[in-house]
Amino acid sequence: MKGQLVGLALLAVAGSGLLSQPARAEETLSFSYGPLIRSLKLSSLEAFAKDGTVEEDLGFFLAAVKPEQYPLLRKALTTKANVDPLIVSRFFNTGIGEDILERLGKAITVLRGENGKLVLRAALVNAAFSEEGLSLLSVLDQLPTNIQIHGEKVLGAEKATERVIAATERLNTVMSSLTAAEAEAQPVEDYATLANPRQPGPYTVSKDVWTLTDATRDRSFYVNVYTPKIKGSTTIPVIVLSHGLASRPEDFAEVMQQIASHGYLIAAPQHPGSDAIWLQEMLRGLHQDIFDVNDFANRPKDVSFVIDELERRNADQFNGRLDLERVGVAGHSFGGYTALALGGAQVDLAYLKQDCERPYAALNVSLLLQCQALKLPAQELTGLQDGRTAAVFAANPVNRSIFGKEGIGQLKVPVVMASGSYDPATPPALEQAASFTWLTAPDKYWLIVQGQAHVNFTKIDPGIKDAIQSMTDLTLPSQGLIGGYMQGMALPFFEVHLQGNDTYKPYLRSSYADYLSRDERFKLFMVSGASSEKLSEAIEAFRKEYP
Repeated sequence: MKGQLVGLALLAVAGSGLLSQPARAEETLSFSYGPLIRSLKLSSLEAFAKDGTVEEDLGFFLAAVKPEQYPLLRKALTTKANVDPLIVSRFFNTGIGEDILERLGKAITVLRGENGKLVLRAALVNAAFSEEGLSLLSVLDQLPTNIQIHGEKVLGAEKATERVIAATERLNTVMSSLTAAEAEAQPVEDYATLANPRQPGPYTVSKDVWTLTDATRDRSFYVNVYTPKIKGSTTIPVIVLSHGLASRPEDFAEVMQQIASHGYLIAAPQHPGSDAIWLQEMLRGLHQDIFDVNDFANRPKDVSFVIDELERRNADQFNGRLDLERVGVAGHSFGGYTALALGGAQVDLAYLKQDCERPYAALNVSLLLQCQALKLPAQELTGLQDGRTAAVFAANPVNRSIFGKEGIGQLKVPVVMASGSYDPATPPALEQAASFTWLTAPDKYWLIVQGQAHVNFTKIDPGIKDAIQSMTDLTLPSQGLIGGYMQGMALPFFEVHLQGNDTYKPYLRSSYADYLSRDERFKLFMVSGASSEKLSEAIEAFRKEYP
């Protein structure tokens, strides 16, 4: 019975955000579970979506569904998706889009079990261009009559989804407990009497935009440079920030301005193969893929080239005051991967290939991105470390599968991983939990912002923002709260591990994370390497409970 329910539920989930279209009565879908096959008329689904009528064939699939759940299924069948059909067409011709179709096509096949990816793509695109628009029912109407939905694979996908949800909930509980345990064991500190690292520093900051060209790679890009106005001969520490996929340096202006005001030069390069400009060009049909796969190598090289440029300009433009022997590197998402690679994490394509071949790997969106790296020769992804990198702050980093245990273990510099508990793009239970325990760096910290998604919702297209908010009842923390948490941790981390300023050490404690979020609905969890073993034990216990 559960397999019958899951078969229908998967159709609802797959089509959430889609609009309805009348279906011809003779058209049917075939559901199988092992040797058993059952048919469902599309006209029965249409009648159910319209007024709740349950025909005999549909009744078989709804046998285990409570009537009060019917409205949810009907809504999933009829919810509108306002999407440009050209975008649908172009997305499913990208590397990631094709990967998704390939994986879906293993569960939705054509006659004799042939992968259904081609008919799925055709159905999605044709439905998007139809007069009625993209909908679950219009997509189903576009499928050929010899399509077969395999219930055992559908049930496996449901179990895998439940496992991810359970892992996320368990992780929040464990991190809350470990944060409290570390805080209780730490010296008592009255943070109310200490300086607030979230406040602007004493220096005014100027911003410049440089345009650089690396002739060896035939690659040009701009760099936003924030320079503190410090008199005298004081050495100025340097941090380079790498933006995320489909993002831009300007999205991090506020945090860069704040840290620069404390005496840091901050440089943030554009990554032209994986920034917002590339994505917009892709949507206009100028690129086939969402990002240039070569950016797995180019991004770290962009950062190294920026440091090289600072060295070239140091004497004349900065009076030799920049400390370029010990540079901090920060990054978000794809930029988090960039920062970790520069710090010494090494790409492990064999491990990545193994992960990419796992069933239901598509549940981890960031893994689909990482799997694109398999298109590159191994030699392109070696030698990305920059020995001048002395500390790494990686927020929502894409990292687990592309580095693996051995690769992430090569990173020896101090590192912060920061995650969001609601992050659908780089979910912490899948992307950062194991990675943190694999880190062998003597100084490591992991932050989780309760409720944080992945992006800054104040920086994305208003239409996308409205669509996301209309499809979820989640209440997310304000960007101001998230930014405050990150600023409260980033400055102390770089003060201690770049500057050797031990007066900031009290801020790198779980007790400070507890202090920052004591009156907030959305908490900040923080653990250090001291909790790594207990976290490993919790992960292993979860694996035994949910094999």
